[in-house]
Amino acid sequence: MNNNLLYTVEDKPPFGLSLLLAAQHLLAALGGIIAVPLVIGNVLKLPTPDTIILVNAALLVSGIVTIIQCRGLGPIGIRLPSVMGTSFTFVSAALAVGFSEHGVAGILGSSLVGALVMIIGSFFMPSIRKLFPPVVTGTVVMMIGLSLISVAVDWFAGGQRSDANYAAPENLMMATFVLVIVVALVQWGTGIFSAAAIVIGMMTGYILCLALGWIDFTGVKEAQAFALPQPLHFGLSFPITGIIGMAIAYLVTIVESSGNFLALGNATQTEITGKHLRGGILCDGLGSALAAVMSTTPFSSFSQNIGVITLTGVASRYVVALTGGLLVLAGLFPVFGALIVSIPLPVLGGAGLMMFAMIIAAGIQMLDNIERSKRNGLIIAISIGCGLAVTTRPELLDKLPTFFKEIFGSGITVGSLLALILNLILPEDKPTKAKANAQ
Repeated sequence: MNNNLLYTVEDKPPFGLSLLLAAQHLLAALGGIIAVPLVIGNVLKLPTPDTIILVNAALLVSGIVTIIQCRGLGPIGIRLPSVMGTSFTFVSAALAVGFSEHGVAGILGSSLVGALVMIIGSFFMPSIRKLFPPVVTGTVVMMIGLSLISVAVDWFAGGQRSDANYAAPENLMMATFVLVIVVALVQWGTGIFSAAAIVIGMMTGYILCLALGWIDFTGVKEAQAFALPQPLHFGLSFPITGIIGMAIAYLVTIVESSGNFLALGNATQTEITGKHLRGGILCDGLGSALAAVMSTTPFSSFSQNIGVITLTGVASRYVVALTGGLLVLAGLFPVFGALIVSIPLPVLGGAGLMMFAMIIAAGIQMLDNIERSKRNGLIIAISIGCGLAVTTRPELLDKLPTFFKEIFGSGITVGSLLALILNLILPEDKPTKAKANAQ
């Protein structure tokens, strides 16, 4: 992790450089933002125009909410460089409603009402912040990084394990090529070459893929040049079971977003207060309500972009607000988003593996400063062990009721909840070996 940030939270790099740095965050986030609406559209077998509406709205509202999260609007927003996007936490609840007679209207109506859980919950965040001492925060940050590694590995290998060319030598070589460039620029580059290491590495990989004929421009050719948002396109309905399912998903998201915000504080060298968490969670809830009205699924903060900050040392919230502007453009001009999506997965994987591993390193550094006691060791071991169990073997929960799968389907949530609970119930004990600089 960078001890000395190249750009702090309040710094404003020159516009040209800011645009390049904002593109770096866009590349890291775009795939995740469009993934959820694509999954819901495909599984529910929606007509292609309807799926496109879900995707375009997701990009547009992600941009708007990212801008507000970074710059703030009254009490709304954490005022730190946080990219917001559609969340997989809601997919299970959304599909359960979508397959009922209520369809997409039921998903969006349930999401709109369920967002009240986050909006109301945000006002209790100052009290909740006290439940996150360094041992819990470090464990949560480490669990965030560990849970993302499998995503980066699949990108690195070029797709999913079921794909015919998964881990083909050419995919591994391309990803390694990008990884080496990113590491070299971060370590030995100066100025723009260090700050924009990820986007430079990915651009180099993209150009090489273009020369090798790896780029598929079909999506770019088929994409609309311009698309206006379509609020309430699917309508709204309010099934009780759907509202309950979404409310549970929002509770889970409060835990996940809190962890992300604490990790973001570590990456930006900012002490996260209850006020920060209140503004961030409030923005998350209101943004999700706006998403429902604008015809797309709920939002949460994106942990992968914390890796960009950790790796490059660029913590400017104005840079990430500019990323929000690029997301708005991607929502209004789908051809722009389609061009970004044409980036081959191994190119993403080369940068992604490094970004997500840096989050793990940040968690390790945070845990390195706590007292070495039996109690702290148990909290870390049990939380990370159980979180990884769910992450690596999600089928572990297949035979449990839907309610339990909804809550414990995410390794980040499992690890975070266990760390919080164990910290509250395990008795204090004397450290076996306290570090000289223990907090």
